[in-house]
Amino acid sequence: MKAEADTLRAHLRRGGLIAYPTESCYGLGCDPRNPRALKRLIRLKGRGAAKGLLLIADHFKRLRPFMQPPSPADRARMLRSWPGPVTWVVPASKACPPLLTGGRPTIAVRVTAHPGAARLCRSLGMALVSTSANKSGKKPAKTAAECRRIFGAHVRVIAGRIGQRRRPSTLIDLATGTVLRP
Repeated sequence: MKAEADTLRAHLRRGGLIAYPTESCYGLGCDPRNPRALKRLIRLKGRGAAKGLLLIADHFKRLRPFMQPPSPADRARMLRSWPGPVTWVVPASKACPPLLTGGRPTIAVRVTAHPGAARLCRSLGMALVSTSANKSGKKPAKTAAECRRIFGAHVRVIAGRIGQRRRPSTLIDLATGTVLRP
């Protein structure tokens, strides 16, 4: 497992993209600190850069470099919903790459409840970009085979089972409590 993680970490460091199972579909991801990878992902997906991207992690600590420290009450509210299918839109840190935020002052973050995605983040020692594995406007891939068909050699596909969830994560603005996506 360590050798696999080392190989995958090197792939991500070089700007590589991965597809991996999440709660409701396959996710398309990369190293959130690699601008080359972020540009490749946005281009491959055909997604507008202004939409921004979300991050998943196995633990809150991996998300901290990308967000401003929340108040104790806000942190407690976030942690009550994690791990789970709730993505919080929070103030981005000054160090957060603009390609992640879409140029906005916020970033979307989640501690995933999917065991495979959490294990992946833990073995890599990092948060991952997590957007649905599809071309913009198309249905998200549900299997490794679909990912290979859609993206071919542009993406390293990690085989596994997606979770039971039928819908993407709930998206909530931390500052206002507004549910942006039920």
